[in-house]
Amino acid sequence: MPERRQSRRDKVIYGGVAGIGDNGAATDCVVRNISEKGAHLEFSNVVKLPKQQMSLKIARKGRSFLAKVVWWRDNFVGVAFRDEAPVELPVSDLEERLRKSEQKKRQLQRRIKELIGED
Repeated sequence: MPERRQSRRDKVIYGGVAGIGDNGAATDCVVRNISEKGAHLEFSNVVKLPKQQMSLKIARKGRSFLAKVVWWRDNFVGVAFRDEAPVELPVSDLEERLRKSEQKKRQLQRRIKELIGED
């Protein structure tokens, strides 16, 4: 079978959220591979997707895409990203909060050792 993709896809396992309706309905999916032009998605069960346009949010990449369904088979779907510029998702402060929490934990452990005389 001839390769029809315009760019090479990287194999990944990212969590994604596919917007499947104008009413804000969404469903979780797994991104199996991705390129600048499209992605291969896997859903936990067969879903009905809009063929013309859907949204795809990939938190790990911090991006959101508009996409068109190119092919589907059971719960596997291939999408092509639209030419519109992707929307950047807000950066989570979780990493910064975790770093500060670990730092505070080390400070408290040192203080406990001081108080019980384990210097």
